[in-house]
Amino acid sequence: MNDNFHVDMNEYLPLRDVVFHTLRNAILKGELKPGERLMEIQLAQRLGVSRTPVREAIRKLELEGLAIMIPRRGAIVAEITIQDLEDVLEVREALEELAVQKACDYMTDEQLKELKKAADDFKRAAEEADLMALVETDMRFHETIYQSTNNRRLQQTLTNLREQMYRYRMEYLKDKRAYKTLIEEHNTIRRAIRKKDKGKSGNAMREHIKNQKLAIIRSLKMQEKEKGAE
Repeated sequence: MNDNFHVDMNEYLPLRDVVFHTLRNAILKGELKPGERLMEIQLAQRLGVSRTPVREAIRKLELEGLAIMIPRRGAIVAEITIQDLEDVLEVREALEELAVQKACDYMTDEQLKELKKAADDFKRAAEEADLMALVETDMRFHETIYQSTNNRRLQQTLTNLREQMYRYRMEYLKDKRAYKTLIEEHNTIRRAIRKKDKGKSGNAMREHIKNQKLAIIRSLKMQEKEKGAE
């Protein structure tokens, strides 16, 4: 079990929720690997809590699809499956197309500057092959679009979906061959928003997410092939 994660105490949240968010983040960031057993005693010792909040947190992880219960083995971290990926990205494609089109109507000059900075920072992170910086700047690019939509419900839904996307985003950004395409796609989206071109911005966002899906599926299939060869 990876010991790189730790519990972040929050006086405003019940302990069970703190443990849940800690384990959830560890899974999303890959610190707890797909297929890894979630053993209550070890996790409780690692986090310095009793087994009860760990047990409750694991049940919530099951509800989110991040953990599954295996007979006679207990809970394990859910595998990243192609079906799950397609389900998440199908929803994301529709919502982000709507978001980018609304951004054409509402994005301010200041937000356009923030979007360009996020794109520039992403390019710099790609040149340095800094995976965590790539993830952070890619998220910041998309979040700037969300915040400009002037639609709070849409922002909330996309923010929740972002958490589910974290695992897939990590997989995608491990592939250095994708960096050049991503940089070009970010710039195409940004310029279309600046020109208030809803058609082009929507098409560019759909293409962006479609390419992401294809790249992650390729990565997952390669991993399956490597496991089969072991």
